[in-house]
Amino acid sequence: MLCAPIEMNLALESIGLIAGSRSLPLDFARLARAAGVKRIVATAVEGETDPALAGLVDDLVWLKVGQLSRMIAAFTDRGVTQCVMAGQVAPKNLFDLRPDVRAMGILFRLKERNAHTIFGAIADELKKDGVELIEATPWLAPLMPQTGFQLGPILSEGQRADVEFGFRIAKEISRLEIGQTVVVKRGTVLAVEGFEGTDRCLGRGGELAGKDGGAVVVKVAKPGHDLRFDIPCIGLQTLETCAASGIAVLALESGKTLLLDREACAEFARQNKISVTTIS
Repeated sequence: MLCAPIEMNLALESIGLIAGSRSLPLDFARLARAAGVKRIVATAVEGETDPALAGLVDDLVWLKVGQLSRMIAAFTDRGVTQCVMAGQVAPKNLFDLRPDVRAMGILFRLKERNAHTIFGAIADELKKDGVELIEATPWLAPLMPQTGFQLGPILSEGQRADVEFGFRIAKEISRLEIGQTVVVKRGTVLAVEGFEGTDRCLGRGGELAGKDGGAVVVKVAKPGHDLRFDIPCIGLQTLETCAASGIAVLALESGKTLLLDREACAEFARQNKISVTTIS
């Protein structure tokens, strides 16, 4: 099953949206509007954000990665005091910044430069100007599968054992901030997600599983995961990568992973005999 909406007041007068790539910013805008949010002000990343977002928000400001002052001003100039982040910014872009003076100051101060530290520092800069970065999950809760969720074929006993094994490994590598996804088969770790991202990890793991395929993928949230700016997420593109890589099972941490394009994913999983399930 999918998670029921959280009981809280979601009908804000206005909210800011820092939009990355793929469909999640569009989903957030639709769900926030349906929950009663009257005004949505969004910033978009050139070359990343879907232009269709313009039709779902009240104001859309296009930015290059690293234009921190302009991003903050997009909210403060319009009286926005709370904002969320939704969608992916390609990891490589975090190391290919054209930073303005304010962003340069952040990068200079950081001892470690990864998505967690950079976005955490951005949240601190927003707060200095009176804009609070909050979690998008209250609006996105309907997209989060809970315990007992299942698409595609029912898992075999061996696959369930691999899911449990992969969950333990994925939790450990996520604790070490290496990645959040592992590929396993018959109790052996085939691939661990690193800087290259989930899709390429699935490709490597599928290749190492051999011509018979049958690998199991487990994706988790790391301990103490800051859901303000890094929500684990899968969608149709992830399942297409699984099919191309011979992956048989995709297991998600219950209640902590977004499933986008659910109907399309269900049909694709059925046609390609890919099991999608949850683990907690």
